[in-house]
Amino acid sequence: MNDSDWRTGHVAWQIGQIMASRVERTLRPFQLTLAQNSALSQAILDPGVSSATVARRAAITPQSMGAAVNGLVERGLLERRTVPGDRRTQRLHATEAGRRLAAEARREVDATHAEALEALTPAEREQVHSLLLKLLGSLNPAAVDDSAP
Repeated sequence: MNDSDWRTGHVAWQIGQIMASRVERTLRPFQLTLAQNSALSQAILDPGVSSATVARRAAITPQSMGAAVNGLVERGLLERRTVPGDRRTQRLHATEAGRRLAAEARREVDATHAEALEALTPAEREQVHSLLLKLLGSLNPAAVDDSAP
């Protein structure tokens, strides 16, 4: 591997690609994509969140998030509710079925993450997590917005 392959951004990209692939495989039995899992999780953590906010937090396009949300709505896992006095603004709310599926998926995704991090000590995991959150906050503040749960 040449020196340019060891840049922090490149290493982070590789880890992100590997983790995304592992989590996608984990979510497959639940018939969820990464974007759908993100939307469902955000609707549970922040009831009434907008699709645009979820897209910003996940760093994907509003169109991609819209497609993900549509799939969840069609499956009865998520509801769109209009805001009183503003029929154009729709907020996302998880249904009971969505909350149950998200809880099952989360257990499996947590196990996938734990397995991937086995090479690190607990202190190293904490340190890496803290540093990655700091970078994420710098690169995509919406992802770590303190007003979000």
